[in-house]
Formats: sequence, structure tokens, C-alpha cells
Amino acid sequence: MTRMSDVLNSQTRNDFNRARFKSFLNRVFSILSGKRNSLLSYDEVKEKLKIGGPIYRGVKTVRVEDIAGSLNRYHEFDNAFLPKEGQLAGRWQKVDHAFYEDIHLPPVVLYKVGQVYFVVDGHHRVSVAREQGQEFIEAEVRECATRVNITPDIRPEDFEILGSKVDFLERTALDKLRPDANIKLNIPDGFARMLEHIAVHRYFMGLDFKRDIPEAEAVTHWYDTVYLPIVAVIRESGLLEDFPGKTEGDLYMWTLDHQHYLYQEEGQPLQPPETAAKQFIEENE
Repeated sequence: MTRMSDVLNSQTRNDFNRARFKSFLNRVFSILSGKRNSLLSYDEVKEKLKIGGPIYRGVKTVRVEDIAGSLNRYHEFDNAFLPKEGQLAGRWQKVDHAFYEDIHLPPVVLYKVGQVYFVVDGHHRVSVAREQGQEFIEAEVRECATRVNITPDIRPEDFEILGSKVDFLERTALDKLRPDANIKLNIPDGFARMLEHIAVHRYFMGLDFKRDIPEAEAVTHWYDTVYLPIVAVIRESGLLEDFPGKTEGDLYMWTLDHQHYLYQEEGQPLQPPETAAKQFIEENE
């Protein structure tokens, strides 16, 4: 019995040392590639995306690779949930030991934001499960309300744009007024500029209709008569195929920038949205 225990202890030490070495290699690759090597911080996500408080969803089976963040221990594990510090060895090896002996451990506790899970309790269990190739893990899940979706492969620079999208949705309530709307942008100041577009659109609506325009009416009118017609032309043209990494929202912004340039710099009259989009596309073919 003692001999079997010694063999198992040796195995768990080897497992931890292998995991630590893999973490070292990941760190080197991160430095060379400039890619993120850390877990997502729940507090950072909460602050930037203004997420709501967690609601208990019960015990569920969660895909391990969807667990990409931590409530308060994001500095101790890398983005593959490999241990970064030697002081984690004791607890990590005990959990690994339980894995080999097929001992059932309590569910981990997770917060869910969009498609990403953040560990509240059970970091070592998640780390061992991932290192052992376990695809699923049992978890108590508490879901946090969010107005934007995030995925496990989200990049740090994405948070600035998503944060501005949250501000945009809070100001416009577009996601409530037009539930099917899902504007995506990769332009850093894009959503702030869209708010300016809506404000200008509201002003001219007031002149045309000769009355005060409620903000909600301006938002839906802008979306229905400006944004969607431009996007429709973009889709029909297949222009996105020529701009990898860009979105329909990005091309919408470029179209209006182009229209503004022609109006301001060359004195051309403002065109209807569809016409402006077609002109932009023709000049970029």
C-alpha cells in the first residue's frame, strides 16, 4: 500500500512539474507573440462591461475550455489554467491525486458572463481537469447579466470597444428597441461616433417633422432608415470579403466618413444612405 502511495505521489509531482514547465513555455511564447497569457479578471470585466449581479443557475456540466477567468486568483494561473507558481504544488497535487483515485470532488463554483466562465472556487480542480484532458466539469453556476456577449478568446483590447458598446446601448436602448440589432465594430471610437450620428439625425428629423423628436424615436428611425439600408447594400455587394477582420459596422462608418468628406471637401450634395453606400463600394472595387 505504501509503495502504491509513493508511486502515486511521484506521479502527481511529475504532473505538476510538467504543468509548470508548460506554463513557462506559454509565458515565453506570450512574450514573443505579444498575445495575452493571463486569465481574465472578473473585476475588470465587471467594471468595463457594467455587468449585473450573479443569479444562481444550479449545478451544471460546463466545458472546461470555456473557463477563461477568475474572481481573485487570475495572477496564479495562465490562460490555459496552468499553475504559474511553485507554491501551488501542495493543493494541486492533492487534487491530482484524487483524479487518479477517481474520488468525486465537490462542484467548482463559477460566474458566467456571456460565454465565459470565471472561477470563484475550485481553481486547482479546473487546472488539474484541463491538464488531464478532462472535457467537462461539474459546477455551481451563477450567471451575470450583460448587454454584450464575450467569448473565451476575447483579447484585452476588445474590452475598450465592448465597454463603449455598453455605453452606446445604455444611451440608446437599441437592444431593447430593436432586439435583433447586433452592431459590431472594430473601430475604437466607433460607438461614440455613432452616438453623434444619431444626435445629428435627431436634429434634422426635428427640422423635417417640425416638432421635438423623442430620443427613442430618433434611434429607431436612424437604425431603420440609415444604418440598415447601408448594411443591406454592403451585404448585397459582398464587400466584407475584401476587408478581412472588418465588420458591417466598420464599413458603415467608412461609408459615412466618405460621404462627409465628399460633402465637406468637394461640395457634393449629401446622398441617401443606399446611394452613399453604393458610391463607396464602387470606388473600392
